[in-house]
Amino acid sequence: MQAYKFDTEVHEGIIRIPEQYLKVCLSPSVRVIILPKPLYSKDTGGKKKFTAMGLKTKKLKFTREEANAR
Repeated sequence: MQAYKFDTEVHEGIIRIPEQYLKVCLSPSVRVIILPKPLYSKDTGGKKKFTAMGLKTKKLKFTREEANAR
């Protein structure tokens, strides 16, 4: 089975197949897998994304209560 990937939009339940793929879709039935794009943009607009950071606490002295204080 050959797979083809393309982005398209759904209008009233209809998925438009790009012209370059119409010839390969001549069989009477096809298998469709729908992978919705997230509604939010992954592009941060040049801003840095928040990532986890590690802290070395070996030289720091504090109690459990101080560590858990907010």
